[in-house]
Amino acid sequence: MRNQNQPVAVEGYPFIGLFAFITLVFALLGWSIFTLLFLGLTLFSAYFFRNPDRFSDAEESAVIAPADGKVVYIGPALEERYFKAEVTKISIFMSVFNVHVNRVPMAGKVVDMFYNKGQFLNASLDKASLHNEQAGILLESPSGRRMLVVQIAGLIARRIVTYPVIGDILQRGARYGLIRFGSRVDIYVSEEVDIQVQIGERVCGGETVLGHLK
Repeated sequence: MRNQNQPVAVEGYPFIGLFAFITLVFALLGWSIFTLLFLGLTLFSAYFFRNPDRFSDAEESAVIAPADGKVVYIGPALEERYFKAEVTKISIFMSVFNVHVNRVPMAGKVVDMFYNKGQFLNASLDKASLHNEQAGILLESPSGRRMLVVQIAGLIARRIVTYPVIGDILQRGARYGLIRFGSRVDIYVSEEVDIQVQIGERVCGGETVLGHLK
């Protein structure tokens, strides 16, 4: 899959290249204000699409944060697509200043995927889980546990990228996609979970332990 080693996600290359080119043109024309403006956009694009290495040595039962950001919801939720029952949901909101490369929270096989077009409500709102554009992957661990991970577009996000296909075996912590620009990731777990984080807590994708499967 893409972006396993690059320091900047490949999805950012067109933005960085375009803004850098415009910066060069304005610099050659001697238009200093516009040069500084587009230089700032170039640097921000590189910052937004940064892709740092992350590592966790947590035990196998640990569920790792799939994204950087703020925990905005922990609790029960009715998941009707796959589980058809009330399960535990954990939601993480990403601002434009967070790393937007998403990571696999639990090792397992991709047994199904979906994509829904939708609205672009503020991703920090809980109703975004129902109404916003979103893409999900259903993971199944070697022991048979299942987890649904859903990428949700936000107020200004306009593209969800998901790398795996059905049948892929994913390692916990591996990069599996990203969302442009400002968004949210929801995790649905049918198993009992010993939650280790709180609402309002800021987490680090690929490193922070959200909880342990009992």
